[in-house]
Amino acid sequence: MKRVVVTGIGALTPIGNDVRGYLDGLQKGISGANLITHFDAANFKTQFACEIKESDFSNVIDVRESRRLDNFSIYAMVAADEAFKASGLDVEQLNLDRCGVIWGSGIGGLRALEKEIEEFDAGNGIPRYNPFMIPKMISNLAAGHLSIKYGFRGPSYATVSACASAGHALSSAFDYIRLGRVDVMISGGSEAAVTKAGIGGFNAMKAMSTRNDDFKTASRPYDADRDGFVLGEGAGAIILEELEHARKRGATIYAELVGCGSTSDAYHITAPHPEGLGASNVMRLALEDAGMNPEDIEYINTHGTSTPLGDTAELQAVQRFFGDHSYKLNISSTKSMTGHLLGAAGAIEAIACILAIQHNFIPPTINHFTDDPEIDPRLNLTFNTAQERKIDAALSNTFGFGGHNSATIFKRFVG
Repeated sequence: MKRVVVTGIGALTPIGNDVRGYLDGLQKGISGANLITHFDAANFKTQFACEIKESDFSNVIDVRESRRLDNFSIYAMVAADEAFKASGLDVEQLNLDRCGVIWGSGIGGLRALEKEIEEFDAGNGIPRYNPFMIPKMISNLAAGHLSIKYGFRGPSYATVSACASAGHALSSAFDYIRLGRVDVMISGGSEAAVTKAGIGGFNAMKAMSTRNDDFKTASRPYDADRDGFVLGEGAGAIILEELEHARKRGATIYAELVGCGSTSDAYHITAPHPEGLGASNVMRLALEDAGMNPEDIEYINTHGTSTPLGDTAELQAVQRFFGDHSYKLNISSTKSMTGHLLGAAGAIEAIACILAIQHNFIPPTINHFTDDPEIDPRLNLTFNTAQERKIDAALSNTFGFGGHNSATIFKRFVG
């Protein structure tokens, strides 16, 4: 098997418009939640979200061209642009047949579809649809736009597994490289579901927080008073590269991707397995894939969405698998800051793990006020304040509706 390293990262998040801003937000424990600006949410049960604070991306994508893209594709282009520039790759020096894109999105172009339906209803039933509606809407188009922009002619497709989408994208890209089929992959995920349908749909499921009077602290993973997740949007991009390919061109190596796991709960369309069976299995598989022992992991970036059932089930899975080592780990949910980016969550949270390794710190789980009696107090959930710690190996969990589970492990690169 070939070794796979990270040579570029790009982030567009509710707490930072680039990697530097994202790092600063993670270190300071900033909440990205605010009242919704994308539409009038006054009549919705939830009136807040973790939106992107930037709106002008003309330095990356032409304004005219951006009108033909849904925001989830625009966000992908912005994050990938930063990652590609950070990698130092030169398309003129690459074998483009051995470069590809695997990109995750749980929902895709929801706003594009929503807008066309609104205009159809306003047009007395006359079917006048935008010719770009379908290309703006379908989930694979972010990967398509990226492959076209960089001329990558290798594998290019989308992974769609709800909130595990970006984790599965990274896992697939990892396999292509370590099997020797490609040299370079752009991978990650993007989501732009802060729309009327997105907010209304998750409200109908009673999955989101309705803490409108205190939205800044509404995302409360592991808190006794958590009442659901806070919807977020954005993108994370990671350049994965075969080690010798990266060495030959003198690339900066941020970290090494060493193992991935995928499992299914096979239990329920939205609820986690009550004993966290799929979650414990996916962590075990990722560690076996990496050839590591549980004691080698120092930090877990949990799925930790701030839902009553999901948070406790995941921690039970951690304790079941890691045993006594559970109490030596740092654990945190960065969704407390960014909100839940759905299909992009696995990408920005993988980047949080990479940044933790690079900068020797643990991002906090903010907004903790009341201990949950069902959560073992011996677990170090890194509440409210970032902690300094040298991290050599970090694990990122992402779980999706339908029972889809993904885990990725990043290590400090040692030549």
